[in-house]
Amino acid sequence: MRKFLFCLLSGIFLIPNAYAIDLSLDEAIEKIVDQSNDLKTADANIKKAKAQLSAVNANRWMNIEGTVSYMNLVNPVKPTDPDGIKLPSDIGAMLGSVLPLDAIPDNMFSAGIQITQPIYTFGKIGNAVDAVHDAIDMSKSAKDLTLREVKYAAANLYWTAKMTDEIVAASKRNLNNARAAKKKLTDAGRANRSNLIKIESDIATKEINLSDAEFNRDTAYDMLKIMAGIDTTEEVKLTDNFPDKFEALEAGELKSNPEWDIYKKQIKMYESNASSKRSGAYPTLAAVGSYSYYSMGTNAGNLFEKEGSQSAYWGMALQVPLFSGGLHSANATIEAMNAEAARQDLDKSVKLKTQEYNTAVNKYKHLCANLDKLNHARDLAQKAYDISANRFAAGQTSAVELADVSGALFQTDMAVLNAKYNILMSKESVKKLGE
Repeated sequence: MRKFLFCLLSGIFLIPNAYAIDLSLDEAIEKIVDQSNDLKTADANIKKAKAQLSAVNANRWMNIEGTVSYMNLVNPVKPTDPDGIKLPSDIGAMLGSVLPLDAIPDNMFSAGIQITQPIYTFGKIGNAVDAVHDAIDMSKSAKDLTLREVKYAAANLYWTAKMTDEIVAASKRNLNNARAAKKKLTDAGRANRSNLIKIESDIATKEINLSDAEFNRDTAYDMLKIMAGIDTTEEVKLTDNFPDKFEALEAGELKSNPEWDIYKKQIKMYESNASSKRSGAYPTLAAVGSYSYYSMGTNAGNLFEKEGSQSAYWGMALQVPLFSGGLHSANATIEAMNAEAARQDLDKSVKLKTQEYNTAVNKYKHLCANLDKLNHARDLAQKAYDISANRFAAGQTSAVELADVSGALFQTDMAVLNAKYNILMSKESVKKLGE
């Protein structure tokens, strides 16, 4: 019975580990990309740019306007007089021979519709449409740029969290080595007070270092979980490890980059806008048509008792701007200078991104070339520590020397780990800039 309860309780305490989330690098990147607010904003910008295209394209099609009005004439002398208006005697005398004075219509209704269809605008609409097409392409390139940045940031979060795991493991080894050295010293009965105080101080320091490492690990994991949309209370296990060996990096010359595409499209957009603004000084040719209906009556109820008057026309209209005070030329110049500024930004970006790309490639190669030497140095530091630990246990060296050798071993562990992290992130930089 006791054995059964022990197994049951052990199973209960082990259940949380059984439900730990295994997370690979690719899965982490996918989750972070899916949760990215920046990418959602980029999608919204694409939709906004496409909506602008619909708005500009609307100027190509006919414009239809309709008006409907009703008026009731009021006697200003007696506004509440139900008989309606009272004409002056001289006007009444003139109309008396045509209309009975008690039948003067004081209710009027009119309705009309006007259609305008642009035929040729000398580039006003066409260039504006081209500019919006370029803006859409810019927003797509901006999303590509954002996606690369998000993937790079996701990889950085993943490998940073993984590095904190390794730092915690190295800190535990460092602490356990110090505790083991103290135990050997005391078990052998050769512990002098000076060595004992020194190694106890060393253990206390390493306990603090381990605590700091665990705090940094928890913080890094929480940030990774938040960005990946995982509850911070969930346990996560990172399944990808730092490689022991790195393959040669195949990276050619940097020939394209989303940021360059943005500037190129921006230049074209500003140039199209300049042409569109300049076209504002040119005529606009359009086809026009109109239809109107008009009726009058002595009250609102009889407005449509008889046929009203109608009129309609169609034709061509040429609108010619005569003077605008240089407005169109000034606006075109502004857009042209925006295009020139974008050219300068493009030239600057080409220089900086090319240098950043080449630096990332060279850094990858440089760190890979030094990794074997770092691993060899780490192995030598481990041998030095083992020798010193054995001598310390035999009472042949001091705790000060052991602490120095232990510190050197920990530093080489960190150097190897840091080199691997930098190699991986250099590769991610190359992918972000040039893939």
